[in-house]
Amino acid sequence: MTRISHIEIDDSGLPPPTPEIEQERRVAIFDLLEDNSFTLPARDGQQPPPGPFHLGLAIRERRLVFDIRTESAEPVAEFHLSLGPFRQVVKDYFQICESYFEAVKRLPPGQIEAIDMARRGIHNEGARLVQERLEGKVTLDADTARRLFTLICVLHWGA
Repeated sequence: MTRISHIEIDDSGLPPPTPEIEQERRVAIFDLLEDNSFTLPARDGQQPPPGPFHLGLAIRERRLVFDIRTESAEPVAEFHLSLGPFRQVVKDYFQICESYFEAVKRLPPGQIEAIDMARRGIHNEGARLVQERLEGKVTLDADTARRLFTLICVLHWGA
């Protein structure tokens, strides 16, 4: 039961995503809901509800907001993270994704594979950063962190 069962992305006030960005978001949400590990640690001697959790992601006042609730919508925790540490890796990720999308249209498979390997490397770096920034707040596995990084990129793109 230590998992995310619902995700809400608050992108109000952000420009509409491109079709590629929207597709990335749909895939990340689908994959995240299919398989994730998301545990809240005890705080101040209090055990949090066991989950599953509803996760809201938003950017407010130039900060990344994680709004965690029970399935009955009761607030459990809210974390506000600076976007600063994410800026460079998100920028790098978007640049390599752009190269990848262009490569798929016109380059041979060997070159596409090389770009995709670089894309995965940057994605892994972003996932590591997500885990690092959430340390002590949430425990999550690498796959969950990767998918959350994708969703952070989607939000960050519009911010």
